[in-house]
Amino acid sequence: MAGIELDKPLNRIEGIDYVFKHERLLTQALTHRSFGSPHYERLEFLGDGVLNLIAAEMLFKAHPHAPEGDLSRLRSRLVRDTTLAEIASDLDLGSHVRLGLGEKKSGGHLRTSIMADLVEALVGAVYLDGGFLEAHRVVAALLETRLKNLPPAAHLKDPKTRLQEVCQRHGQALPRYRIVEEKGADHAKEFLVECALNGQCSPTRARARSRREAEQMAAEQMLSQWSADHG
Repeated sequence: MAGIELDKPLNRIEGIDYVFKHERLLTQALTHRSFGSPHYERLEFLGDGVLNLIAAEMLFKAHPHAPEGDLSRLRSRLVRDTTLAEIASDLDLGSHVRLGLGEKKSGGHLRTSIMADLVEALVGAVYLDGGFLEAHRVVAALLETRLKNLPPAAHLKDPKTRLQEVCQRHGQALPRYRIVEEKGADHAKEFLVECALNGQCSPTRARARSRREAEQMAAEQMLSQWSADHG
């Protein structure tokens, strides 16, 4: 991994149409706390707010009739860690990030959370260096294609919510969830959860490391069964 040479600071990132006036901001945005200070965490905090505002505005304009709930789900998908990490990969930020030896050896430059943080920090750095209009231009360019390829908001609802809405549309009682089995030590528990629909379909069961995850998985199975039985 090439990294950033301290005596050769960068003033731009390939793939972003922006040249930094203050190179130290870009260097800081690409510095993990394991490397030393100043690191990117304050810029990440700022960039997260700027990114969310710009993403919200883009969605507001792109979906003029969408209710607040749909816009919130779409924004969550648009700026989630996975999406930001994909952007970081496209920009090859992993080859520029400055990491401490331990993080470097453990593959920190490939970790989704760190890659997402880098994008937020980069946005924060652009905002401080060039102002909101420049940050808006950069973020819009990064998100434009992904915004166009977002799935319908209804598809982004979690399985439990979608199952509840199916029951309400068909005048059925709401699904019931119960823990069938709970095992393991506190730090490594497993939950087996059952989802039942008042006799409309056979109960479904799912096992996961948290009750919430098991409920969502059981609800997903119930949705598939409902679709197969009722269309």
